[in-house]
Amino acid sequence: MLTITKEFHFSASHVLDRLPSWHPCARMHGHNYVVVLELCARREDLTEAGFVRDYRDLDAFKKWMDETLDHRHLNEAMGGGASPSAENLAVWIYDLWTERIPELTAVRISETPKTWAEYRPG
Repeated sequence: MLTITKEFHFSASHVLDRLPSWHPCARMHGHNYVVVLELCARREDLTEAGFVRDYRDLDAFKKWMDETLDHRHLNEAMGGGASPSAENLAVWIYDLWTERIPELTAVRISETPKTWAEYRPG
C-alpha cells in the first residue's frame, strides 16, 4: 500500500458548548488549524504517472476549505449539529470528501502544535 499526505491550514473560532461553564474551551476561542489528508492506493492502482493521486487534484479541497472554514465560526460552518471538536471536524471532513476523493483513508486535525485528532474509518 502506498500512502501520500497533504497539509492544509486555516484559522477559525469555535465554542465547545457541551463542556462545563468553567472549562476554558466552553468560551469562544480560535485556533490556527492544520488539516492533513491521507490518501492510499495499492501499487497496481497507481495512475499512469505513478501517483496515488496528483496533489493538484486536491486544489478543490483547498478552495472549499478556504471558502467554508477559513476565518469562520465552526459552530455555524459545520451546520450546528455535532460539537466542533477536532475529532468531529475530522469525521465531518472525511464524510464530505470521501466520495470526491475515493483514495482518502484518514483526516488528521491539529488545533495546536502539540495536539492532533485523527479519523480513520474501520
